[in-house]
Amino acid sequence: MNANINNPGIGQGGKDKDGEMKKLLAKENLKDVPKVGDLVEGKVIHISKKEVHLDIDGITSGVIRGPELHDESDEYSDLKVGDTVAATVLDIENEKGEMELSFRYAGHKKAWDNLNKLMQEETVAKVKVLDANKGGLIVKLGKITGFLPVSQLSPEHYPRVEGGNKSKILEKLKSLVGQLLDVKVITAAEPEEKLIVSEKETLKEKQEKVISQYKVGNVIEGKINGITNFGAFVEFGEGLEGLVHISELAWQRIDDPRDVVKVGDKVKAEIIGIEDSRISLSVKKLLEDPWKNVAEKYKVGQIIPGKILKINPFGLFVELDNDIHGLCHISELSRKPVESAKEIAKEGDILKFKILSIEPAEHRLGLSIRAIDEPAKEKRPVIENSATGKPEIAPEVPEATKNKKEPEVNT
Repeated sequence: MNANINNPGIGQGGKDKDGEMKKLLAKENLKDVPKVGDLVEGKVIHISKKEVHLDIDGITSGVIRGPELHDESDEYSDLKVGDTVAATVLDIENEKGEMELSFRYAGHKKAWDNLNKLMQEETVAKVKVLDANKGGLIVKLGKITGFLPVSQLSPEHYPRVEGGNKSKILEKLKSLVGQLLDVKVITAAEPEEKLIVSEKETLKEKQEKVISQYKVGNVIEGKINGITNFGAFVEFGEGLEGLVHISELAWQRIDDPRDVVKVGDKVKAEIIGIEDSRISLSVKKLLEDPWKNVAEKYKVGQIIPGKILKINPFGLFVELDNDIHGLCHISELSRKPVESAKEIAKEGDILKFKILSIEPAEHRLGLSIRAIDEPAKEKRPVIENSATGKPEIAPEVPEATKNKKEPEVNT
């Protein structure tokens, strides 16, 4: 082959064969004189294992050979003599006087054109799963390799693993290798050869119709089908799925959703948000708020036992009962400076606390250990102000004068 892409017009013997061919094609009134990189159409006149020959408008012939027979679009996989096909010009004239052509470049362009068409028309296509990594699946659409991110998997194939173990997630993804999945193309960038597909998008239209039957405030019944560190997934209705965030599982503070629910549990929940196909649920909204009656259980100034649930840099989280938890700030742990709450207690310890504040609306209750040991302040009497005649608290007597005797007066 004498296909010199950088200088395609120079052939054997130093002749400007590119120029000669252009003159010939122009003389024969070919509409557009092709140049290297153009697509030309021709009729198949000969096929062999190594070469395909085309007739180009009855003016010249072209040949596709070797690696240039490779076609990513699959359009040329079943050629017959007499078929009309398109090919990319590599050289206007080779050593045999034929136009040097390529199915590879033409097929590559057509393949990406097809992918862009699939994306624009939101057409569902099938891909084969070739491999998996921690981020998702390696797939093949036609002859183009692409990627299906974990976030774009359908609920059926999404790898929910207890504790988010990455090795187990990869194991679940690997189990999909070899399967055919329905997807939609969401990115098709030919220059970067970047193809990204989504399985979740194929369900969007169907889900939107089903979701339209629900609105915020509706109560649903479903089954826990997955648990993560940030919440629990609930399957309900006709293939719908919602997320109960950890903060919406119960009124009390929860460190791990698995402490209150497990996979397979049947639950009732209220829909608190619908955004596109994402549904947010709340279990606790259907439960009575225990903080409404907190004033019947506890009073400011009361000294009560509490169990240490968690130790944080800013203090202790304390369980007063199954529903009511409070916070003892690090500044309330001791009359002496404390650098870490771990100096005072460990998780599971039961200590006595004094209630400093109760805020039912904010679900907050402030506790103190230091206040238990503080001496009670002297209660000062109420006296009448001689100037205004109004009652007021008597001024505090300075410590230095409390025990000082009045001087004796001689009469």
